[in-house]
Amino acid sequence: MNFSVAIIAGGQSSRMGRDKSFVELAGQPVIKHVMERVEGLGQAETILITNHMAAYAHLDLPMFSDVLPDKGSLGGIYTAIYYSQQPHTLVVACDMPLLNTDLLRYMVGLLDDETDVIVPTVEGYPQGLHAIYGKECLDLIQQRLEANRLKVIGFYGDVQVRYIDEAEYQPIDPHGHSFFNVNTPEDLERARQLIGS
Repeated sequence: MNFSVAIIAGGQSSRMGRDKSFVELAGQPVIKHVMERVEGLGQAETILITNHMAAYAHLDLPMFSDVLPDKGSLGGIYTAIYYSQQPHTLVVACDMPLLNTDLLRYMVGLLDDETDVIVPTVEGYPQGLHAIYGKECLDLIQQRLEANRLKVIGFYGDVQVRYIDEAEYQPIDPHGHSFFNVNTPEDLERARQLIGS
């Protein structure tokens, strides 16, 4: 199955106090960790979704800004699917430096023609910024964006979703570190401890 990878570099980084993509973790910016962990998954392309092109230009990734501005994470997901050259798009957030490459490979291995979304859950809640989306999702997401209904998983009830619960992914990622977001200075310190261990 052909797929793209899209890194979503949105958000205001208000809790971090500076752009969380570029805070340093183990000697390099957080987003570099994300880029390294999505390398070599077999994707046709890796793209970056950002409204701050100049700040990210040095990463040498194809960049796209939001199709529909000011629509939060769901708007970023929509933009990723919209610009993806492939039928499926693996979407990850720029602030997830502990992504597990084996789990991402496992998710890609579940791709088929019938499934619109493949998403892990944590305590029953889908991790929408660590998920694979099919082009079939575009129209439904657009309807929600235009109605300002911006909950990331709000459209899941209208598509075919393959959920991956803890019992299924724990053999690959026992502690669920894949879904750890670096949103605050405290999160950054925790990420440093986790990478160090």
